[in-house]
Amino acid sequence: MADSKKFAVILSGCGVFDGAEIHEATLSLYAIVKNGGEYEIFAPDIDQHHVINHLNGEEMKEKRNVLIESARIARGKIRSLNELNAKEFDGLLFPGGFGAAKNLSDWAFNGPDGDVILGVKKAIIDAVEANKVIGALCISPVLVASVLKGVDLTIGSDESTAKGVEQAGANHKITSHGEIVIDHNYKVVTTPCYMLDATIVQIGEGAENVVKAMLGLMG
Repeated sequence: MADSKKFAVILSGCGVFDGAEIHEATLSLYAIVKNGGEYEIFAPDIDQHHVINHLNGEEMKEKRNVLIESARIARGKIRSLNELNAKEFDGLLFPGGFGAAKNLSDWAFNGPDGDVILGVKKAIIDAVEANKVIGALCISPVLVASVLKGVDLTIGSDESTAKGVEQAGANHKITSHGEIVIDHNYKVVTTPCYMLDATIVQIGEGAENVVKAMLGLMG
């Protein structure tokens, strides 16, 4: 559709403990198309911080690439993050998963004293400067908190993470399943997803609520 809104979805690998959370990513893509939008998927062409065995939670002695792993979710249709021009899209969307805090940033290790990778920082700043909309699920709002000072957002109700995003300069709002927080100044929409003990249905509801709010802000 010529008039459909375009989302750039930024992934951080494939798998909750070392990459993008697959349910959040997939249900976000579904929500975008279901509500009349279209998407293109991006990921940084970098090594993962580490690789986790999702069966037992143990670290594995191997290396994996964030772009190649993200291509599993994208079914191969994906581009490197350095090719992203945020101004060509109506919005950016970041699914959660520990990859956001390990690969797209070093939040998992340094918290609010850490930083996000250059490509993510540039995408967020470019989107705001071009009056685009940003959506972030689960732990990925920490990326936004690290870049946009004073932004209103949510990661749910986890006390330590909420304290961290406030130390980073964000304003945290406590939320429950499917609830969203909208910052109308920066045009940022966030929801907690698996930062809470959630079902896959609740993940789908959260993802769709974010997408619908983003579409509303896009006008």
